[in-house]
Amino acid sequence: MRALVYHGPAHTSWDTVPDPAVQEPTDAVVRVDATTVCGSDLDIRRGDCPEVKPGTVLGHEAVGEVLETGRAVRHLRPGDQVIVSSVTACGHCGECRDLRYGQCLGGGGRILGSLADGTHAELVRVPFADHSTTRRPCDLPLPDAVLLAELLPTAYEVGVRNGHVSPGDTVVVVGAGPVGLASVVVARLYSPRRIVVVDLADARLADAERLGADVAESPGRMIADLSEGPGADVVVEASGDPEGFVLCTRAVRGGGHIAAIGTHGTPVPLHLETLWRKNVTISTGQVDTSSTPWLLELMRFGRLSGAGLVTHTFGLDRMQEAYEVFADGPVNGALKVVLHRE
Repeated sequence: MRALVYHGPAHTSWDTVPDPAVQEPTDAVVRVDATTVCGSDLDIRRGDCPEVKPGTVLGHEAVGEVLETGRAVRHLRPGDQVIVSSVTACGHCGECRDLRYGQCLGGGGRILGSLADGTHAELVRVPFADHSTTRRPCDLPLPDAVLLAELLPTAYEVGVRNGHVSPGDTVVVVGAGPVGLASVVVARLYSPRRIVVVDLADARLADAERLGADVAESPGRMIADLSEGPGADVVVEASGDPEGFVLCTRAVRGGGHIAAIGTHGTPVPLHLETLWRKNVTISTGQVDTSSTPWLLELMRFGRLSGAGLVTHTFGLDRMQEAYEVFADGPVNGALKVVLHRE
């Protein structure tokens, strides 16, 4: 098969590699019909994740067809259409029983595309397939389904749910990249009073308004007004920038929530000398994808839509081009890029 292989920092190539096969009784082999590129894929390609060894196939989100299953797989059979979760879950350890799949102690967690070959390929081996896939209804389009592998669950679980968004809230989203904009889409399910989006890129601010933000602006008057006035009930930090987090601490009201959803690769200042009086709750974490089945049903019945989040599509063999387009998103307007079998 063909796959995007990591050969070391800043070096990947679209290579011919052996087809994956069932290695454990709980495995399935899935044909990749659609996949997408994530910011963490860019981190790995840059060499920021030393645990990823040269020779690894990248990628951790996919939608496809089951081709083969191990003898212990109970709920899948060849021909099933599935969403491959970005998080692998053994389904049996204490963390998995508490739906904290990202903390799996039984050999799962965030392993696809890092500790195990991933989804930027024509085929992928999915460990613990019964617990690491969700059936895709035939009426759910591939571009929508692939957003349920990670993006929309991340926005819901780490941003909206951890932030305790409630009806009538003022919600601020700092950072209008794909996960920040997905947070806008999901937050609207909870009827907030208003959603304010802050970003430095004009194109991203326009996307925020298109996807449902009430106000979208560069850091300025609106944040100053919130800082000096009542403040926001919930602030979602989706920029991954230390200054973005500082902005969140200024915008949140006393008793409010900051949900840190962005990936930070450098130290972030936490000014407790100014926060301790405010009774602020700060949450962090990575997605577990336990919400994927629920979000899928909302999408099927028209309550949730990924329309507008996917801006570019490519064939699988244009994987390297898709990476470049996605990496340059703040300039070229790319949000999610979807690659599909042709």
